[in-house]
Amino acid sequence: MFSNISLYAVSVWVLPLLLAITLHEAAHAFAAYRLGDNTAWQLGRVSLNPFKHIDPFGTVILPGLLLLSQSPFLFGYAKPVPVNFRNLNHPRLDMVWVALAGPATNIVLAVLVALAFHIMPLVPADAAQWTADNLKNAFLINIVLAIFNMLPIPPLDGGRVAVGLLPRVLAYPLSRLEPYGMLILIGLLILLPILGSQLGLNLDVISAILRTLTGYVIRALLFITGNA
Repeated sequence: MFSNISLYAVSVWVLPLLLAITLHEAAHAFAAYRLGDNTAWQLGRVSLNPFKHIDPFGTVILPGLLLLSQSPFLFGYAKPVPVNFRNLNHPRLDMVWVALAGPATNIVLAVLVALAFHIMPLVPADAAQWTADNLKNAFLINIVLAIFNMLPIPPLDGGRVAVGLLPRVLAYPLSRLEPYGMLILIGLLILLPILGSQLGLNLDVISAILRTLTGYVIRALLFITGNA
């Protein structure tokens, strides 16, 4: 299984994933600091240094294992940024901005990566393939990370956006799902499709939605950046 994996494959997947998820968390930390909460600042998380945000398992081991096992998807996460929402200037509204900062950063990174394709003719020939593969993977990873995190399920960013924008009568019960959010995601993304396959039904609805939205965003950003 592992014999087909090279250091080249690791470098063109893990490096873009590392940057995407750590800069995502750095954006949360910076937004929280600017909006009144210095919790992340005191912990040194308002930083573009990826090593400040690395989670040994989620950022290194998990993506590495998925890559080595030739998994059809690559996933990872950084250390969550601690935010005391009560310290924010306008807690409910500012919670939305803090949550949006991560996915917005990933979209900005995807745009920058797409624009970088235009300078590929300037890259030395012996580095062109490696550079192109890193750019291609960075483009895809940042878009997938942004869209996945906007699912309206706490503790994902989309869940916190929904809690901040919905009327309190709806926001409160949604916020109470946060401790169970990862279990809900596992159920929707893994267990439900398995159950569907046993019943002869296609219940992989969330993955289908994510693939569709990812396709739309990819085409839109390629068009905007002149790569269509």
